[in-house]
Amino acid sequence: MSAGQRVNEIPLGCEFLEGILQNRTNQIILDRFSAFGIKDWWLTAGCLAQTIWNIKANRVPESDIADYDLFYFDPDTSWLAEDHVIAQGAELFSDIPVSIEIRNQARVTIWYPEKFGVPYGAVTAASDGIDRFAYQTTAIGVRKDADKDGIDAYRIYAPFGLAAVMAGRVIPNTVLPVKKVYEAKIARWQKTWPDLVVTPWPDEESSS
Repeated sequence: MSAGQRVNEIPLGCEFLEGILQNRTNQIILDRFSAFGIKDWWLTAGCLAQTIWNIKANRVPESDIADYDLFYFDPDTSWLAEDHVIAQGAELFSDIPVSIEIRNQARVTIWYPEKFGVPYGAVTAASDGIDRFAYQTTAIGVRKDADKDGIDAYRIYAPFGLAAVMAGRVIPNTVLPVKKVYEAKIARWQKTWPDLVVTPWPDEESSS
């Protein structure tokens, strides 16, 4: 486990890992990207959490997962550099009939303020993007070491732990003021996973 995984949640981490690997697409992405040549990367967000929610609801693990997010870090913030990685990734995963979004987290600071109207802050690692998700619950990354086998080959980054995702509790992460983003996403999630327990975004008075 990585430093982002609290020691008292290692057993929960094993359950989580076994769960997300029941989604064959997660397994393929982790296997292939581990040998891609990028050191700082994570498979992250909805494809992990939603796999767990599907399993808990006795649904097929891959059901209703819109896309699979791969975050990586490259200090080269040019569009051409990122586009080259995206193109290589598209070829690597060309036989998988899903949407795989590969994004350099170092570039987020460039486009985020215009898109969301708030500053994003400096980025020095791929995990910075996970730290700033609007939801603590899905702020999880998994990657695989290419030179290892078995359970020890996988690393989990979970700055807020894994208890919430395993219990189907959605908790906001207020590090960025993106209440509308949070509310729009959970409205979509609840249509597919109606048993989710959602914590509302705190109002300004309670969060000040």
